[in-house]
Amino acid sequence: MSLKDSYTLPAAADMHVHLRNAPGPIASLVTPTIRKAGIDTVFVMPNLAPRPVVSVAEALAYKQSLQQLDADVNYLMSLYLHESITPDEIRAAKREGIKGVKAYPRGATTNSQWGVVSFDLFHDVLKAMEEEGIVLNLHGEVPSSPADGVTVMNAEARFLPVLKGLVEKYPKLKIVLEHCTTADAVEAVRSLGDNVVGTITAHHLSLLVDDWSANVHHYCKPSAKSPEDRRALLNAVVTSNGKFFLGTDSAPHDITAKKGKGNTAAGVFTQPYALGYVLTALEEAITRGDIPPSSVTEDVLKGFFSEYGRKFYEVDPAKQQIRLTRGGAKVEDSLKGNGVEVVPFRAGEEMWGVEWL
Repeated sequence: MSLKDSYTLPAAADMHVHLRNAPGPIASLVTPTIRKAGIDTVFVMPNLAPRPVVSVAEALAYKQSLQQLDADVNYLMSLYLHESITPDEIRAAKREGIKGVKAYPRGATTNSQWGVVSFDLFHDVLKAMEEEGIVLNLHGEVPSSPADGVTVMNAEARFLPVLKGLVEKYPKLKIVLEHCTTADAVEAVRSLGDNVVGTITAHHLSLLVDDWSANVHHYCKPSAKSPEDRRALLNAVVTSNGKFFLGTDSAPHDITAKKGKGNTAAGVFTQPYALGYVLTALEEAITRGDIPPSSVTEDVLKGFFSEYGRKFYEVDPAKQQIRLTRGGAKVEDSLKGNGVEVVPFRAGEEMWGVEWL
């Protein structure tokens, strides 16, 4: 075993979560599992259905509903980049503490049917975001298109010129390239200024294309890719220096949406054991020789799990600590309640336990 048996760390911040509509059966089931993972702060995605979160009033109402499910979590709220948003709404968002605006390329992922076709249409909004320090959160893919040769395997790489174009046009805009999955994405983030960072999920540190092609519960957007891409993500975690931090993209779906008829819903549910999944992936990477044993230090874990994300979003440091202990938990086969069932990542496996100190 390459890692220590326990780590005492500041409470984590997960800067990309899906909690679904609140009130609602899935939100009621999964929101209380946030702190179970050792996380006290989450950046909440706005791609709800049948209507995304496109106004400050809607974001604040959503936050209030989540607080009723667990008031001990700090919910950082976001808006969905939509044609109805104005520069005045961005300025109001800044006043109300809303941290970001999420851009979904239209048709690229779950509930992206209202998303962006061209960023040119949002010039005034993006300028206002740049001025106010509101983060632009990018789902970094272009939609699949057989005519254009785009599939889930190259959709992220095809998006990277868009990222670089946005940086050139809005050089002071704070940008997060969400859920990086490729070596190309890691390199792109590293090549850009300090105002451009990337999030990395827990599951992409473990999964490859063969895993999700054989298991619907491993299918997500963007999809896991090659061993070389996974190695790049793992190295990005342990050499981050603030350029990469945790954003799990934990995405709960009822089992009928994962195994039912029709298209499989994209999303891997990692919320209750997110930090343990990362530690497990890092240890597996050491065993494979993808990263050296000396690269996983407490400072690396503190930064990736907690400090780097809070600093970028201008959130106060964690006030509590947690202890992660090897073998202290076992992942449930599924979470059931409120008429829904959600299957977590690595169901049934022994996992790191979390204790709040």
